[in-house]
Amino acid sequence: MPSIESNRRSFLKAFAATAASSLLPGGAGLLAQEKKAGLKLSLAEWSLNKRIFKKAGAEPLDHLDFAKTAKSMGIDAVEYVSQCFDDKTAGADYLKEMKTRADGEGVKSLLIMVDREGNLGEPDEAKRQQTVENHLKWLDAAKFLGCHSIRVNAASNPKLTWEEQAKLAADGLHRLCVEGDKRGLFVVVENHGGLSSNGKWLTEVMKLADHARVGILPDFGNFYTDRAKGELYNPYLGLREFMPWVRGSMSAKAFDWDTGAGKFYTEDRREGRELTLDFERLIKIVVGAGYSGYVGIEYEGDKHPEEEGIKLTKQVLEELFAMVG
Repeated sequence: MPSIESNRRSFLKAFAATAASSLLPGGAGLLAQEKKAGLKLSLAEWSLNKRIFKKAGAEPLDHLDFAKTAKSMGIDAVEYVSQCFDDKTAGADYLKEMKTRADGEGVKSLLIMVDREGNLGEPDEAKRQQTVENHLKWLDAAKFLGCHSIRVNAASNPKLTWEEQAKLAADGLHRLCVEGDKRGLFVVVENHGGLSSNGKWLTEVMKLADHARVGILPDFGNFYTDRAKGELYNPYLGLREFMPWVRGSMSAKAFDWDTGAGKFYTEDRREGRELTLDFERLIKIVVGAGYSGYVGIEYEGDKHPEEEGIKLTKQVLEELFAMVG
């Protein structure tokens, strides 16, 4: 039988073929529109990954019901994860059903977080171009769903120098941004470990990519440059460095709450991943930078069930928005 991955790819390939004719430029006024309103909440699908991937002890959740679940918690904007498009998909009709359900709930689709499609900083020219082409189906899907961006990774070969990796990642990003521009979409990079979690490196990549459609999706809790060695880039410095490159969304990564650290502190207490984040300080940086777009809840804690963790994070962020927003 075909694998989940092969079925997912087949569905997206089929969709891309049928949707290509409807791709029109747009979205250029996104940032200006976002700045007219205050901070808004969204929900990252990864917050519910245990349910979606049917992990032990978690109540199963169908990917198609993600928007409805977000709305039931008082959240009307969502961020999808490419890994959640599974073997139940059946061509373009699946995306149409996703869009119909989200629209029916009054939920806005913001972006698709794309993983496992190759390295945009791949040293081999042909492989780097193939990675760009692998992302096109996700640009098409994001356009159809009404998103403003796809989120990508900027990985290269870690054996290369800092400068070489930056140039290669920037080249792959620029190529993908050219395609994003055709569809009116941004291509945003998440700090996702390695050099991408180094604020100075990733902002240099932004400059080298040199395209109006390139940007950063900051993740509050993803500033470990090397977990094995315990190397952590300062999250507050990194966020300040990233803010000029934010394109309408960011990820408020949250872990356990009510740990005794303080009302607005979230803690990852897993061995080798220990991290304490001051959400009040982070949101003040966001507001101080003049940002007024979406702040996405991405709960990854273990202390609370997923929906409880989401609600606790929502409560903290809403209180902080009222205080400093």
